[in-house]
Amino acid sequence: MSLRAELLRLGTRAFLKGKPGPKASLEERRRRAAAAARWVPNPPPEIKRVTVDAGGVAAEWVTAPVSQHDRQILYLHGGGYVIGSPSLYRHLTWRLASVARARLLAADYRLAPEHPFPAALDDAMATYKWMLAEGADPRQVAVIGDSAGGGLAFALLLRCRDEGRVPLPAAAVALSPWTDLALTGASLHRNAGADPFVDANGIPPIAEYYLAGADPRHPYASPLYGNPTGLPPALIQVGSDEVLLDDATRIADRWRAAECEVVLEIWPRMPHVWHLFASMMPEARGAITRIGAFVRKRTTVTTA
Repeated sequence: MSLRAELLRLGTRAFLKGKPGPKASLEERRRRAAAAARWVPNPPPEIKRVTVDAGGVAAEWVTAPVSQHDRQILYLHGGGYVIGSPSLYRHLTWRLASVARARLLAADYRLAPEHPFPAALDDAMATYKWMLAEGADPRQVAVIGDSAGGGLAFALLLRCRDEGRVPLPAAAVALSPWTDLALTGASLHRNAGADPFVDANGIPPIAEYYLAGADPRHPYASPLYGNPTGLPPALIQVGSDEVLLDDATRIADRWRAAECEVVLEIWPRMPHVWHLFASMMPEARGAITRIGAFVRKRTTVTTA
């Protein structure tokens, strides 16, 4: 573990752990997210960003000089389904577009509680269908999501397969995914003191905002409870001290049991979605590089 990573852990714990806390209002959480967005660095000038209407969902294309037109990524941001936007992730999405040599479309899906389950999934599905209607080859599309967006990525795969009319993308990548809104993972308690970023006590009310009375074990809300048979290869990256560790390891186990291809990487002592700290942490840059290699391999179409 690098010295920068350790300093970040300590700083995160001191500045963010327990703030805003389980009793904080949603308005306070959103104010903090909006304030954080102002500090997110812009991509380098050679990165192109274009806002589009993707099937009724606001979205942003992110294109690097090395991006191949035919290889595409659908990015689904985190934030517990209640906060977040592509602007909060612009310093990550351009890096993913670069290492994957792909065009990346970041979806600004609707948030709860104003738009509870399954609104986020409906928007993810609409955005993916729009990409296909615009000419994307599903064999050259990867879906990437972090935290709640990681769970949303898996839910999207399940829904595409279940509907049968929408071809599955070539691959999925989930960063510190939230896959169990029933909150049964032992790591929620086991790692509560070790996780430098996520307050386990703050997760239940966020789940309630999104579910709004829906079954927390519905596979489209909690893909851990879905049958992954027939789904494409997936890469899962998670930190060993995260409260959501078991959300990642258990869904990986389910994929293996269904004989689906899955790569699970447990990074020692990394905070939740440490990829967001790529400008400071070599571990973040290393994880992003591995994502790029995985996406390129799974979205390279060979012709006979």
